[in-house]
Amino acid sequence: MIELRDLKRSFGQGATAVHAVRGLSLRVEPGEVYGLMGPNGAGKTTALRMVLGLLRPTSGDAVIDGVSVTDDPDGVKRRIGLVSASAGLYPWLTPRETLRFFADLYGVPSQEAAQRAAHLAERFGLTEFLDRRCAGLSTGQTQRVNLARAVMHQPPAMLLDEPTRGLDVVGSQRVFEFVRDLREQQRAVILCTHRLAEAERFCDRFGLLHHGTLRHEGTLDELQAATGRETLTEMFVDLLSEEEGLAEAPTATRLQAIP
Repeated sequence: MIELRDLKRSFGQGATAVHAVRGLSLRVEPGEVYGLMGPNGAGKTTALRMVLGLLRPTSGDAVIDGVSVTDDPDGVKRRIGLVSASAGLYPWLTPRETLRFFADLYGVPSQEAAQRAAHLAERFGLTEFLDRRCAGLSTGQTQRVNLARAVMHQPPAMLLDEPTRGLDVVGSQRVFEFVRDLREQQRAVILCTHRLAEAERFCDRFGLLHHGTLRHEGTLDELQAATGRETLTEMFVDLLSEEEGLAEAPTATRLQAIP
């Protein structure tokens, strides 16, 4: 389970302080995929960095599988798997070496790590390039290795940050199957992406983040009922129009803040 409790993060002090995340609270249950959505600058990256234990909250807390990131950031790291479009691989290692290296980092016993690596290589179709240096892999192959690496230590929680960026249709389908597997394995998942149509396909619930505040939360049906909009794209256009003072049409339905 992932639980964020009134999470806040500010940079600087006084009148010039930037409040990147302003009291973010949400809960993701085992087997649930939660889409944390928002335009650039909404606070998503800052929130993920706090959940990962890479950035200390100004106040509030994130709890992963019962472990507080404030009290035990290393314990939280052991319980999270991260897949990010910006995460690279060590170019001179092979995929096999990469999987074993990350297993060692997380303290997975050697024999168990070998078994997991073999299973994941088969699951993600890595066998044909398992002993090729990562520097020579394609974008899709690199992402497949990253997917396998992220679950080598069998974490109960997963963070997926733009997992399909740069991938073709086949690569994106592999990510979709990966998310389906995570749901079936009862892992709690937070997904961040700008591909809103994919988010509608992937996620069970959504949180719409804007200027560090969770403006709306719920299933797609609940968001549609609350906003009068059919797609996440239309909902975000409304949010941005509110900010820019462009929402003047009297028939347009606007997002309401969470009570």
